[in-house]
Amino acid sequence: MAKFVPQAEMPLSDQVRVRREKLDNLRAEGFDPFVQTRFEVTSDSAAIKANYDAMEGQSVRLAGRLMSKRGMGKVSFCDLQDSTGRIQLYVKFDEMEEASFQRFKKNDIGDIVGVVGDVFKTERGEISVRVHEATLLSKSLLPLPEKFHGLTDKETRFRQRYVDLMVNPEVKRNFVIRSRFIKFLRSYLDNRNYIEVETPVLNTIAGGAAARPFVTHHNTLDIDMYMRIATELPLKRLIVGGMDRVYEVGRIFRNEGMDPKHNPEFTTVELYQAYADFHDMMDIAEGIISGAAQEILGTYEVQWMGETINLAPGWRRLTMVEAVKEYVGIDFGTITGDAEAVAAAKAKGVELADAAEKTWGNALYACFDQKVEEHLIQPTFITMYPVEVSPLTKRSPIDPRLTERFELFICHSELANAYSELNDPIDQRIRFQKQVEQRERGDDETEMLDEDFLTALEYGMPPTGGMGMGIDRCVMLLTGADTIREVILFPTMKSLPNDK
Repeated sequence: MAKFVPQAEMPLSDQVRVRREKLDNLRAEGFDPFVQTRFEVTSDSAAIKANYDAMEGQSVRLAGRLMSKRGMGKVSFCDLQDSTGRIQLYVKFDEMEEASFQRFKKNDIGDIVGVVGDVFKTERGEISVRVHEATLLSKSLLPLPEKFHGLTDKETRFRQRYVDLMVNPEVKRNFVIRSRFIKFLRSYLDNRNYIEVETPVLNTIAGGAAARPFVTHHNTLDIDMYMRIATELPLKRLIVGGMDRVYEVGRIFRNEGMDPKHNPEFTTVELYQAYADFHDMMDIAEGIISGAAQEILGTYEVQWMGETINLAPGWRRLTMVEAVKEYVGIDFGTITGDAEAVAAAKAKGVELADAAEKTWGNALYACFDQKVEEHLIQPTFITMYPVEVSPLTKRSPIDPRLTERFELFICHSELANAYSELNDPIDQRIRFQKQVEQRERGDDETEMLDEDFLTALEYGMPPTGGMGMGIDRCVMLLTGADTIREVILFPTMKSLPNDK
């Protein structure tokens, strides 16, 4: 493998050297492109194209990046790219001052310019701007990727998102949809009298989820702290305090594996509603995602992971016992003993983790996890999870081995997780203690015991429904992205040699 040479030590390529010489010459002439502090913009490429009949002949002021140059001599055609798209510039020597025209001809692809001109159509019918004044606002000292091949290497695209957005303008669509989804989500909850709040990112206890945390150190307090793995426990403290409907949209940090569906830092919304249960949370999850699809895309039908997904309301709801019976052929509803449940699971080729207790609940969950998820393509709520894998969830009054919990699956991906929240402090302490025992046996992704949260529960928490939803995966669904890195502007990447 060739040795990596830091940028500052690399010999300049011919293109870079020529661009720097142009910069030196401009400065010598008194035209430093980095001195300009402001350029008034009155229109953009999309508005001109959408309203050509009304804008024909009008003077406009545009700014953006030069993406191509065509023609020599006394006439040049350029493509200017701004935040809304591209438009052609028509630059002719007798339409502007000669010195300004000569300086414009020396501009490079990638330079940022401001132009003043009038709107017209060329003989070929292309909507364009006839330039009368041009100002170089910023010099591009590095050439853009070769125009016919663009920037296609995914590693480079994700590391240099700024270049990706320049040369692959269609990428911006994903992040526009992301922004609109979060805006819709907030509006949906605000209209239902939820209050948006903020809770700490740094905590002395990592709780609210089964995940390995990132650890940092607070120098003044001289204590280790954890970057949050969930917002659940602080939000439920607010329910105890009397804030009956709360939600938080925020970054979560989990020190675990990376794959097309996982990034170490990601965005969720968690919401909690007093006097509600997991059925209410199902209605909200369905309302948010189906409503967003209709508002943002204008359709309930989306393409994702090679599947056509129908997001129209009326999503399927199955208990985990029903799902395992349908897809695996084991009816856990008729099994009462732990040994029988474990044997039935093993007979179907299901493996139970060594650290897990060999119980009815763990056997049921292992069957679902290993044999059922892959079949869940259309939106499906899987409900009634075993208590062993739901340490913060209220038990079912019908079957105490189960909890009032659901996970939402679309295209065999989990998009939301919700509970009828456990508000019995005695039961909660027992379950926390079991998690502590698992941690002591070597499972570092189990819950930590949070004494202050238990104290809050002892003051009394009303019956509460709560849900966490992955923003990134929802955006993947709406955009059709096959990897989470396509919907996070700056995904976590492995360090390059010079970063170490």
